[in-house]
Amino acid sequence: MESKGKIKLFEQKQIRREWDEGAEKWWFSVLDVISILTEQSDYAKVRNYWKWLKNKLKEEGSELVSNTNQLKLEAADGKKYLADVAPPV
Repeated sequence: MESKGKIKLFEQKQIRREWDEGAEKWWFSVLDVISILTEQSDYAKVRNYWKWLKNKLKEEGSELVSNTNQLKLEAADGKKYLADVAPPV
């Protein structure tokens, strides 16, 4: 089984994740993944892009948004906040 660490690295970028014992699956931070895919380091821009994309996907009836969840993930300030997460597909 894969390590149960809270941070996963992808090309030297951090992706926060949380292990769901009951479902036996990982949940990954949507914002961290978007930040890597868009090569955008500005958190506000990433958050605004996800907000826009999530609304657009909901309007189109995409199942991607319904597969997301919210979990408390540790932020840069060390505190835990609710964040959108998704399982790997």
